[in-house]
Amino acid sequence: MAKPFYRLQRFLRRMQMLLLFLGVAYIMAGSVLLLQRASLAATQRGGGPPLPSLPPPPAAMEPPVLGGGATRQHTPDEQTAPRWLASRNLEIRQLRRRWFHSLMTEQENPGADRGRPHRKIRHKGTYIGCFLDDAKDRAMKGSVFYDFRKMTSTLCQDTCSESGYQFAGLEYGSECYCSNRITSARTREEDCNLDCKGEKGAPCGGVGRLSVYKVEELLPGQKRYRNVRYRGCFKRPANTSTTFLVQSIQPNLTSQSCIGVCTDKELPLAVLRRPVCYCGYASSEFSLHDPAEEWRCAKANSSDTTPSDDQDFYQVYQTPVQDSRCTERKFLPEKSSTLVALSSFPGAGNTWVRHLIELATGYYTGSYYFDGSLYNKGFKGEKDYWKSGRTICVKTHESGRREIEMYDAAILLIRNPYRSLMAEFNRKCAGHLGYASEQHWRSKEWPEFVGSYASWWASHVLDWLRFGQRVLVVHYEELQGALFPQLRAITSFLNASVSAERLLCAESNQDGHFKRSGARQRA
Repeated sequence: MAKPFYRLQRFLRRMQMLLLFLGVAYIMAGSVLLLQRASLAATQRGGGPPLPSLPPPPAAMEPPVLGGGATRQHTPDEQTAPRWLASRNLEIRQLRRRWFHSLMTEQENPGADRGRPHRKIRHKGTYIGCFLDDAKDRAMKGSVFYDFRKMTSTLCQDTCSESGYQFAGLEYGSECYCSNRITSARTREEDCNLDCKGEKGAPCGGVGRLSVYKVEELLPGQKRYRNVRYRGCFKRPANTSTTFLVQSIQPNLTSQSCIGVCTDKELPLAVLRRPVCYCGYASSEFSLHDPAEEWRCAKANSSDTTPSDDQDFYQVYQTPVQDSRCTERKFLPEKSSTLVALSSFPGAGNTWVRHLIELATGYYTGSYYFDGSLYNKGFKGEKDYWKSGRTICVKTHESGRREIEMYDAAILLIRNPYRSLMAEFNRKCAGHLGYASEQHWRSKEWPEFVGSYASWWASHVLDWLRFGQRVLVVHYEELQGALFPQLRAITSFLNASVSAERLLCAESNQDGHFKRSGARQRA
């Protein structure tokens, strides 16, 4: 009996030594990692080694033609990279690490998103009560936006009021819905038991429950319809009664009065041919893909009452109302066995394409990183582990061979390098929606940025073409010019079954909340 007991005692002593050794190793590894991060942060604060000062590239610089949207198969045995590129591989890796570190530093800083101007706001509206909401049939069908960190009842009311809506509803503490009518029943007040994310103590709905406010009513002359844009002149559809949901005849019809009628009816298209105003959605019968010459609509809306073929052409406006047919998104119902990358150089429009993919497919996109500002604005896949298989594709800016070969397929988004560098420089200096100041552009910071990042742009594209297993090349400029066919090619590549109606809805909502205004563009 003593012998087994002795052996057990020896085993326990050895286990103690082993656990002690593992504990010391863990502490040492953690210390080394902290020292490395501290050193990297010090390098960032100190500016690091001097970067070459090169003049900015010409505005006419265009990206090379690399496939034009064709699907290609690649193997690692293809020809090696050019010498000038291989000689800078180490520098580019360091640059990627510095870029990633600066991105993470910005996300840790609550003031990093400097694109949205701060304003002093006050409570204006009247609280109405708690109402039921169903994800399949929304109680408020106007427009929707998210802020998972700073949502307040006042922010929601102001946004709805500025778009011409009468009611603002808050749900889950972070979702804001705008509408001119409420189509659901009232429920118990205690069901709206969630506070707003940015305003403790203020009711912000609950699970499937809306806290609804009547916003401060504006006089007709004070209404400002935001996000209205002219879509063009289009030929009359074969059957207006089935194509359009609302028809209004007004003797003194104007574009503003027609937009007001359709906004009140919560429809995204205002179609004008005096004295008739139509409201509805883009559809296969009225897709808005073949605009006509503007003079036809000018003649159709003139005071000349002589019948002609030109009377069959309508002016079309996009109202502030969001097309609600494609706003609902979710994670994949089953974990995907195929990992698809959405790869681009920083500043090439990755966030915009993610927005389009989520609208078109109804599924969240993921990210290799974590961008808190994107998560707060509704990209819920941002927090999901990038290898979880619950998102339809994964954003990445990496371009090393090992990182590329982790994916089974990739959508490679390519943008004019000059425009990509400008967009990334704007983001680094002023956040997702802001613009770099003239002081930034005129200083040495811009040419140094170009000198460092230009070679990364080239290496990123070439590496994905060399090492990607299955690559769909998408040019940003082609996506802008012909969104519908390009988006159909992307969804087909993702093996997503998407209806034409949903693609048209994505096209109607293409700008989203992450498009910089064109007010400050540089040539």
